[in-house]
Amino acid sequence: MSLRTRLLILVIAAMLVPAILVGLRFVQNRTSEIDAAQANLAASADDIAADLDEKIQGTAQLHYGLARARDLDTRDKAACSAFLSDVREEYTQFTGILTIDPDGSLFCDSLQTNRTLDLNDRGYFKQVKGLQDVVAVEPVFGRLTGLSVLQIAYPVRSEAGALKFVLLASFNLNKFAEFHDKRLLAEKNILLVDAKGTILVAPKSGGWTGPVGGSIAGSDLFRFAAAPDGEPFREVTDREGRTQIWGVARSPSIRKAGLYILVGRSKDRLVAAANRRLYEDMAILAVALLLLLAGLWILTTVSIGRQVGRLAAMAKSLGRGDLSARIPEPHPGGELGGLMSLLNSTAESLEQQRAAIADLSHKLSQSQKMEAMGQLTGGVAHDFNNLLTVILGNSEHLADRLAANKELHRIANDIATAAERGSDLTRSLLAFARKQPLRPREIDIAEQVTGMKQLLRRTLGEHIESSFTFAPDLWLASVDPSQLATAVLNLVLNARDAMPDGGKLAVEVCNASLGESDLDVNGEPRPGDYVMLAVKDTGAGMSSEVLGRAFEPFFTTKEVGKGTGLGLSMVYGFAQQSGGLVQMQSEPGRGSAIRLYFPRLATPPNEEPLPAERVTAPNGHETVLVVEDDDMVRAYVENELKALGYRVITTSNGPAALDVLRQTVDIQLLFTDVVMPGGMFGPELARQAIRLRPGLKVLFTSGYSQDPVKTPDGISARILTKPFRRQDLAAMLRSALSGMPRESGREP
Repeated sequence: MSLRTRLLILVIAAMLVPAILVGLRFVQNRTSEIDAAQANLAASADDIAADLDEKIQGTAQLHYGLARARDLDTRDKAACSAFLSDVREEYTQFTGILTIDPDGSLFCDSLQTNRTLDLNDRGYFKQVKGLQDVVAVEPVFGRLTGLSVLQIAYPVRSEAGALKFVLLASFNLNKFAEFHDKRLLAEKNILLVDAKGTILVAPKSGGWTGPVGGSIAGSDLFRFAAAPDGEPFREVTDREGRTQIWGVARSPSIRKAGLYILVGRSKDRLVAAANRRLYEDMAILAVALLLLLAGLWILTTVSIGRQVGRLAAMAKSLGRGDLSARIPEPHPGGELGGLMSLLNSTAESLEQQRAAIADLSHKLSQSQKMEAMGQLTGGVAHDFNNLLTVILGNSEHLADRLAANKELHRIANDIATAAERGSDLTRSLLAFARKQPLRPREIDIAEQVTGMKQLLRRTLGEHIESSFTFAPDLWLASVDPSQLATAVLNLVLNARDAMPDGGKLAVEVCNASLGESDLDVNGEPRPGDYVMLAVKDTGAGMSSEVLGRAFEPFFTTKEVGKGTGLGLSMVYGFAQQSGGLVQMQSEPGRGSAIRLYFPRLATPPNEEPLPAERVTAPNGHETVLVVEDDDMVRAYVENELKALGYRVITTSNGPAALDVLRQTVDIQLLFTDVVMPGGMFGPELARQAIRLRPGLKVLFTSGYSQDPVKTPDGISARILTKPFRRQDLAAMLRSALSGMPRESGREP
């Protein structure tokens, strides 16, 4: 058995019995004190109710005597009031004593107010008119004094039984409650409410917030008080979270009078004594624990201090980054020896990983350099294709003209062959620059991401927690799977770099319907149905300035040599090329969220381009509008078209071509480059041209790829890839003008 296990057993054995005894004592004391206090509260409430019942009976005896006094059997209001005033001075528990005529009007009162009051609406008056030799009782607020009183009414009748007047004594409930509050030494709260829940007397302590005259109707406390045969006490928590225990008087006569007497006390004060004893026990337990820990400390220092020192030295070496440090043999047995061996093996593993990371860093730097070169080669290949178009076309023209001279004819053919080899080279450059055509397929994006889980988790590392959430019934999308995988990997790598100290990464795929208010990173609305792929992290986040430039090529916030700034720009370009959009949210210190939206698939895409067909192209006679920004290419195309019998009009940009279309009527075909300066590319030019000339045919030419050009809806166009031969040009012209299947490339 190891030393750590022995120490753990000693601690448990030393602490278990005291802890159980302390817990049992606390529970027992707390329960017994609460039970005794609850019973005492209900008993106190019953005592107060019994005392009040005696006061009511005493008042009834007083009424019986006053009913026979000749001083009240008079219509002299002043004399009657003076007599009642003298009586009231003898009985100070009453706020007032008065007489009421049978019609409900006040006749005389001990306060000698000489006021006129109609008391027909009072419940006690309605009740007392039907009684004989007994009193009617009702708790109210006195109309003369405004104080909470218990009205005790007695009917005074003639010998014939007719009602002569009603004697009314207003018993002061405030003084009554104050008397009992002093008797209870202010340790308990007294609350008096009527049958409607109106507060007649409120507690003066204990944090009670309800005002006199307020209502507790509908509260747990009132439901407890009004319950006819409920429990004698209950715990009630007020709005401030304070818990009190209330007892209620169950006296039938008092409850029949419409008065509820409650006595309460704070629950915390009830258990204060038990808490004090608990603190004492805990102090004793703490002292015992300190003594035990001191003994264990001494034992640990003597027995394993040296070995721990060796471990600490190893940890400091690793903390300084010295992965070559090792704990020398021999190692002790047990857990400490195992930990030393583990640290040695961990240091060795980290040293190997550092070497591997250095190698990967070198490879990554090289890869990033190649990516940057790709941006340059793509542009160079495009311009080179323009030059090759002129070289290849003119070499063919020379070969035709020099057919009689075999030597020169061979040289012209060699030039054409060299130009075709140059075309092969530009296609390789375009593939390196990732301007090769996308190969979209009908895929389930969630299924594609699922297949990448293991790769992504290995890429993130163990210090980052990852989660994947896929909504049910996902739509299909037409996306290039390999490019999608590259985009997801780029986003995950960026998220990892933003969380060097660890964090959480979430990948989510769901359906999304965007409206006019949903904007992409360019601030433009892109309404429609999409499949949304989101990558969220809890990293450092970005400021608004950095967020505005995040998708710019070569923009990066990383250190020199740590990145090219092409990752997000490649993701943006892929989403745009796939017909989708990008949204991004980020705040400093709150992480980032990047959402890619791919259009919902309406019809499955064609998997492979249609095979090219060779057709024999006769010469033409139609008028062709040529739009080409490169002067040499434009001149070559113009000459070739004229040689083929076409009428030709040339311009160098889109706006100039639109001006020609507005002025010239007889134009059958628009032959335009795809990428041109001036802000208007070929597809946009075609869209506006078709709007001006609905029957106009369109033929595109491009030096980038054989991928179909995405033209606006409703426009049927073909593409001729640069460089091209004369026969390809002639065939595509006839195919475009006649509406036949294209000769080279695919219909967009």
